[in-house]
Amino acid sequence: MEQLYVFGTGNATVTRYYNTCFAIRDGEEFFMTDAGGGNGILGILEDMKVDLKHVHHIFVTHEHTDHILGIIWIVRMIATAMKKGTYEGDLNLYCHEDLPETITTLCRLTLQGKFYKMIGDRIHLIPVHDGETRAILGHTVTFFDIHSTKARQYGFAMILSDGSRLTCAGDEPYHPSCEKYARGSSWLLHEAFCLYSDRERFQPYEKHHSTVQDACRLAEELEIKNLVLWHTEDKHAGNRRELYMEEGSRDYHGNLYIPEDREIIDLV
Repeated sequence: MEQLYVFGTGNATVTRYYNTCFAIRDGEEFFMTDAGGGNGILGILEDMKVDLKHVHHIFVTHEHTDHILGIIWIVRMIATAMKKGTYEGDLNLYCHEDLPETITTLCRLTLQGKFYKMIGDRIHLIPVHDGETRAILGHTVTFFDIHSTKARQYGFAMILSDGSRLTCAGDEPYHPSCEKYARGSSWLLHEAFCLYSDRERFQPYEKHHSTVQDACRLAEELEIKNLVLWHTEDKHAGNRRELYMEEGSRDYHGNLYIPEDREIIDLV
């Protein structure tokens, strides 16, 4: 049975949560997506007992700081382990075609040469294209362009071991062109910047984000069985789950998840 490891659930500017990033665990191995905006990811991995020696596949959705900068720390730690002989195999970093140069530049400017030299040797930056399918941890994973209005961004759809589909829609509202990946998914991972009732306060639409109500109405229309909402504001930290569940359940009748950082969800 696969599990969803929720590392962070916040948007770019939160201080009470970590930025949204996660991993899918299958057996001992993890398929990680993004790493947030700093070295806080290292403490989260430690708290959740995720050993980087079991991380050989990472997907970077896009170039924004709250998604990509933590990757530099992951590269540093894994490159260090490689040098020490405590990391077996190679690290595969998947991203859209524009990102390898960005990640390479960030690593070149911030990492010691002995670690940077691992890129192209045992650390591989693998560009993926819209609609491209790859086998990762024995699962079929299809990457797709979410048609962001800001930086170019990809999501993915993964076939789980029971034959169901999990779809990561990125951190912007669902685009109709992605319907073939999202509709009927057993799991949809979608952003919800704030409550609809708080839209005047947080102005999600000006930032091109959704509200809880928007995401839940979408999931109902797309016949989603399980909906995970994150990439949120943090002013409701402490009672966010209760408030979001109350608003979301009015329009969505599947299983609604409002996870906290460091939470593990069984994908059943």
